[in-house]
Amino acid sequence: MQNNTFSLIINSQKVDIQDLSPTLTLLEYLRSSGRVGTKEGCGDGDCGACTVAVVGQGANGQPQYLAMNSCLIPLAMMAGREIITVEGVGKYGLHPLQEAMVSLGSSQCGYCTPGFIMSLFAAYYNGQVDDESLEGNLCRCTGYLPIIKAAEAVNNSHPCDQFSHRLQQINSQLNYIEYITPCQQFFRPIQLSEVLYLLQQYPQAQLIAGGTDLGLEISHHRQEFPTLISLESVTELQQMHHNSDTVEIGAAIPLSYIQAQLREIFPSLDEMLTWFAGKQIRNRATIGGNIATASPIGDLAPVLLSLDAQIRLASLTGERIISINEFFAFTIDLDTNNTIIYARLAYGGVAAIPLRAIEIEGMLIGKPWNLATIQQAKIMLKNVFNPLTDLRGSASYRKRLVANLFEKFFLEFPPR
Repeated sequence: MQNNTFSLIINSQKVDIQDLSPTLTLLEYLRSSGRVGTKEGCGDGDCGACTVAVVGQGANGQPQYLAMNSCLIPLAMMAGREIITVEGVGKYGLHPLQEAMVSLGSSQCGYCTPGFIMSLFAAYYNGQVDDESLEGNLCRCTGYLPIIKAAEAVNNSHPCDQFSHRLQQINSQLNYIEYITPCQQFFRPIQLSEVLYLLQQYPQAQLIAGGTDLGLEISHHRQEFPTLISLESVTELQQMHHNSDTVEIGAAIPLSYIQAQLREIFPSLDEMLTWFAGKQIRNRATIGGNIATASPIGDLAPVLLSLDAQIRLASLTGERIISINEFFAFTIDLDTNNTIIYARLAYGGVAAIPLRAIEIEGMLIGKPWNLATIQQAKIMLKNVFNPLTDLRGSASYRKRLVANLFEKFFLEFPPR
């Protein structure tokens, strides 16, 4: 139901949130509410100083503590969730993790220590404390050897305490949420049909799953999206099916879940995911988000391209399946009148780095998807990039190619 409040649990205490921006980051909320043990470092999800443990569903289907970067998580996405911060770890006395860090001299300035503690905390209750548990955490002064020794000291433990008991009591399933503030609204549907209906109501809405990419726009650029639609609880997007020769993966499944469930099935995927960011990012980042952002430096796309992956696309009018190499070209969304409501034109090889033709994207919004619009865009595209001339092609050739490729795209996908 529609509401301007939601609740979550932090360190075993229920917290009610009212009229706060849904895009306020979890880190900002924690620190502003006095929970300053969680540190603010890079704001990128790289340094780990902001790590917290969030109860979610593990690869075994059971509730699990998952290390996550609070700097990248919009607060509304934590509605109904349970979170442990570094203050909560010592709630019942010095935790064995903390004792190990103290006795082995694993903390010097202490700035990065809470992040290491929280990553180890999640691993401690998941049954395996190892080097992978420390991923995504940067130490600035202590040195990693004492921290690794602290991790080794608590490995192979079999915790039976309040935190392990709590995991057995938690229902990690999330409910439908509508959170409305005067300037923003946040929706968390649980069925794909609800997502498609919301997109029809709010065509300019921003979809968000793990938010590890979108979180950068929030943490660094302070973007406050008017309408956010979360995909992390959509039933159809959380399913994985193994067949004799294929695997179907839901778009909202986190990469850490995929890493655990598909181990040794696709060796190239195993190898890539091992080096995909840190554990905190893999616990949030989704396969659908990694594809949909179509980043020219995305890690997952080349592997999926090499595996000849296919993508199932859905709308209110039905579903279709396309090859992933058809998906990475241009993206144009049309309304029922063939008017452009979203455009993304991404190019590689025409500048020092891959770039988007943002100016042309803006021009296309609201225009009809017809040849006249394409010809107007072509004129602009010939002048938007400054490519170099080398043995593979001249600058003038590349400029013409930029424009002609967009026309080719139109001819392949004419008005409906």
